[in-house]
Amino acid sequence: MTAYQAFDIADSGHRFDPERRWAAGLTLGFEARDEGAARPVTRLVRRRHHGPLRVQRPFYPEGRDGCCHVYLLHPPGGLVSGDQLHIDVAVAEAGHALLTTPAAAKLYKADSHGVAWSQQTRLRVARDAVLEYLPQETIAFDGSRGSQSTHIELAANARTLGWEVLALGRPASNLPFVTGALEQRFQLTLDGRPLWLERQRLDPGHRRFHGPWGQGGATVQATLWAVGLADEAEAVETLRQQLPGHSRWAVTRRRGVLLLRYLGQDRNEAWRLCERAWHLLRPRLTGRSAHTPRIWLT
Repeated sequence: MTAYQAFDIADSGHRFDPERRWAAGLTLGFEARDEGAARPVTRLVRRRHHGPLRVQRPFYPEGRDGCCHVYLLHPPGGLVSGDQLHIDVAVAEAGHALLTTPAAAKLYKADSHGVAWSQQTRLRVARDAVLEYLPQETIAFDGSRGSQSTHIELAANARTLGWEVLALGRPASNLPFVTGALEQRFQLTLDGRPLWLERQRLDPGHRRFHGPWGQGGATVQATLWAVGLADEAEAVETLRQQLPGHSRWAVTRRRGVLLLRYLGQDRNEAWRLCERAWHLLRPRLTGRSAHTPRIWLT
C-alpha cells in the first residue's frame, strides 16, 4: 500500500536564507507471507513517503521466494543546503530484503549561508529476518556541510550486511575536498544493547584529516558490516585470503560484528572490494549466493 502524506507548503522551507530546508521522508515495511512457495515470500506491504523520496516496484531476480530487491530513489540526485532526508525501514520476522540505489549520491557545496543538510536512516530487522543495505557510493563535493546518521536495530537472530562508501572531493576534476565539514554517526544494537557505536567528523581544516594517525589525506573511505554469521572467525580468514592483498583495507570482528574498512584514493577500488566481500559473505550469512542488482550494471 502506498500512502501520500500532505504537508503545509508554508512549512516546506522553499526559501534562500539561513532557515531554508526541504524535508523528504520514506517509510518501508516488509513482511514474509506464505503464498504456497517453497519458502515464505517477502512482500513490500507498507510504503509511505513525502517529498522527493520514492521506491520503484519490488523486484525478485532471485526467484519468487527469494530476496525482495528494492531501489531507493531520490530524484534530485544529491543533497543541498537545507535538505533533510529521513529513511525508516522495517523487515518483519523471517523476511529478507535488499535495498540499494540506482546511482552515486552527491553532497553538494553549501550555500552562502553555510546551511547544512542532513540524512537519517533507521533500519529495523526482526527475529530471523535479513536486511542487506547496499547503497551506491556517496560523493562529497568541496564545501559540502552536513551530517549522516545510520541506526540499525536488530532483534534476536536477525541478520544484516551493509556498507557505506564515501568519496571526498572530485580529484579527477582537480576539485579536492578542502572546505566544508561532514559528520557521520553509526549505531547498531541487538535487542536494545549497543554492539557498535561510532562517530567521526571529516573536517579538511583539522590536522586529523591529513595526519598519518587519522585520515592521512585519503580521499575515499568505506565501511562494511555484517552481523549474524555462524562462524565469524572463518569469514574473517576467508576475506583475508581472497580479497586483494594491500594495506588499504583491514577486517576484524568485535561483539558479534564483522567490520571491513577501506582507506585510500580510489572509489572504484573501494566499491570492488566491498562488492567482492559481499559475494563471499552473503552465502555464509543467508545460505544464498550473491545476486548482483541489475541497476549496478547500467
